[in-house]
Amino acid sequence: MTSKELTKLAVAALEDRKAEDVTVIDISEISPIADYFIIANGTNQNQLQAMRDAADEALYKAGVKVQQIEGNQSSTWILMDYGDIIIHIFSKEDRLFYDLERTWRDGKIVDVSDL
Repeated sequence: MTSKELTKLAVAALEDRKAEDVTVIDISEISPIADYFIIANGTNQNQLQAMRDAADEALYKAGVKVQQIEGNQSSTWILMDYGDIIIHIFSKEDRLFYDLERTWRDGKIVDVSDL
């Protein structure tokens, strides 16, 4: 599967768990670390964990294993590294604080309906 197809799978899994404000940034032309960042937020710890588990399961079923996960049961920012895609799951407050969309503004925002 292409990184774009994997991104679509991950976004669908996050949205299935009611992720809020899912944003995809194509960073392939500005950074060698990945092709896409997926950024989403949830409303509570249980939802953040459900989002994490759903994305991991969807990508695992597609044959992609996570390289690293940063964050635990009490984290308000979970980072999931799948090589070509990196998923950031935040609490609403932490997402506003870290503002990755501003930090990676040189990337291209991808409309999730175009995936």
